[in-house]
Amino acid sequence: MEGSAPALAALREAGVDSHPAVPGDDLRERWPERPRTVALVLAGDRGNAYALAQVAWAHACTPLGGTLYLAGDRDKGYDRYVRAAGNAFGTGETIARDGGMRVARMVRRPGPTPAYPDLEGYELDGLRVVGLPGVFSAAKPDKATALLLNALDDMGLTGRRVLDLGCGTGLIGAWAARRGAAVTLADGDLQSVRSAEATLAANGLPGEVLHSDVDAGLGERTFDLVLTNPPFHVGRGVVLDVAREFIAAAGRRLTPGGTLFLVANEPLPYEAAMGTLGPVRELRREGGFKVLAVTQAG
Repeated sequence: MEGSAPALAALREAGVDSHPAVPGDDLRERWPERPRTVALVLAGDRGNAYALAQVAWAHACTPLGGTLYLAGDRDKGYDRYVRAAGNAFGTGETIARDGGMRVARMVRRPGPTPAYPDLEGYELDGLRVVGLPGVFSAAKPDKATALLLNALDDMGLTGRRVLDLGCGTGLIGAWAARRGAAVTLADGDLQSVRSAEATLAANGLPGEVLHSDVDAGLGERTFDLVLTNPPFHVGRGVVLDVAREFIAAAGRRLTPGGTLFLVANEPLPYEAAMGTLGPVRELRREGGFKVLAVTQAG
């Protein structure tokens, strides 16, 4: 079970039976008899709510007497989440250590599955944003995204085809849809796709939300505008490869004369990659962020 589109693609290529799913999905239709062994790697870097949702999901997927193997990093809350799992499963034991990495084993006893964390969310300019656990900016507006939308506030979008690439909660796509755009939202994280779908639904807005590794799942779709606040953190490190893939995807997906709008932290050097599409313009610089634009040559 996996929520990452790139990981699912790699598993399929390796011939491994895999299925897209996120914490909370009911798997009984796929596996009427729950497997006796469940293995879970805690995504502690996605926040407390997501890891607790993982623990609750593992409990729901493990039958009485079944065994859970729970792996994680002590620096990312492993001890706290193992205690939470132990409260539901019964006492367990740590069976492997390597530096800060740990693996615990526990057997499910009778008892209720822990409650899943509540949804988060907020309102921005009349839009209701629905944040699922572990999704970027689930509980409050991201300052960079707000700056991007503010910079584009006067742009006419009616009838234009807009791609929200790396959509997260779907705020950018919902903002464009409310202004009359025909929107497609894409994200490689299934939890983010679900969050974006919920945001569109909460506002009664039309739009297509795709679970896609960058633009791999977009078929032949092209767009007048690509709007993005690309991720640049992997754990605690700064990694620019994803943003560069987003820029390259914009080059493939923009119609002639179409424009990519990107917001980023001031020091991040995206101008060179964007410059392969055309002259780069800086639209706004504020609060440590910058909004950049580049128009695809006609």
